Amino acid sequence: MKIAVVGGGHGCHAAAADLAEQGHEIRLWRRDGAALAPIAEAGAIRLVDADGERAVPLHLVTDDVAEALAGAELVLSPLPATAQEGLAETLAPYLVDGQVVFIPPGTLGSVVMARIIRRHGNRAEIAFAESGTLPYLARLRGPDMVAISGRATRLPTGVYPARLAKPTFAVLRGAYPAIEPVGDALNGALMNAGPIIHPPLILMNAGPLQHFEAWDIHNEGTQPSIRAVTDALDDERIAVRQALGYPGPHFPLADHYDDDREEWMYGNAAHERLTDSGDWRERIDLRDHRYMREDVALGLALLVSIADWAGIPCPIAKGLLAMGSAVCGEDFRAGPRTLEAMGLAGLSRDGMRAGLRDGFDDGIDT
Repeated sequence: MKIAVVGGGHGCHAAAADLAEQGHEIRLWRRDGAALAPIAEAGAIRLVDADGERAVPLHLVTDDVAEALAGAELVLSPLPATAQEGLAETLAPYLVDGQVVFIPPGTLGSVVMARIIRRHGNRAEIAFAESGTLPYLARLRGPDMVAISGRATRLPTGVYPARLAKPTFAVLRGAYPAIEPVGDALNGALMNAGPIIHPPLILMNAGPLQHFEAWDIHNEGTQPSIRAVTDALDDERIAVRQALGYPGPHFPLADHYDDDREEWMYGNAAHERLTDSGDWRERIDLRDHRYMREDVALGLALLVSIADWAGIPCPIAKGLLAMGSAVCGEDFRAGPRTLEAMGLAGLSRDGMRAGLRDGFDDGIDT
């Protein structure tokens, strides 16, 4: 399959290397040509995983987005949700009928990106898909080296507009057989594990994060009291899903930590592989780190807005969102990735379902 991987960072590098090694034709695009230079010069990414280290050649490495997208069946961008608006602006002139844009995970970025692309005059029939997590547990170890400590074994994924689900899932499974269809994009967004696992970790570890030069919030930062809050927060997510009529499995995060429970998105022993790698021992700036900017300011704010719209109490989510707002001196509840900000909070449940299925008829998505 011809796949354009668009963006830099650990998720994009991991996807490019892993999918190229599987035999796909990979075109890697990054806006920053200087940062891309080590990979461009070698024509390959150095991949480190359980099988050791090796160089994986890529078909094309370019800072020309039109060149990367031309003829691609799948456009894959595992960038943080904070980058989705800018990415949509960049992709808008070049996407064509039949292409699938996969943003794992999405934080309902599928709707946001579709609107931006249409606002730029692109009326192509494009499908967007978002999943519950990144396909990889990965970290960069150099400008041309990525380490993968785990690969997703189950990827619950929703599609926008959902009427394009069947052909979209056929494309997605060509790259990721672990894809599990869950219907529409809101269903997929409510599978997102980031706004569940990361807000308690970054906020309840705020003291050591600011005190120590480096701290592994997934290792010594994951203590029973924090896990208890994570479980309570996840219960609220699942309650919202059930209230909206989304069926199980709901992929409770507790499955990630307990191998005696049902297999979670990264399979059994994933948490142990993650902590054993040492790649998550890092310096975290509370105000700027993606766990705050993506998972609290966007993801958790989205969850709270959906819960309010559905009439479901979410005291843990609201409390953590308020804590993040206080730390950063911003009102995250009034941020850009809420149903109110997206103009969807006034919809009935039937109206929401119809919009997710056919595209929101707001003068842009038509």
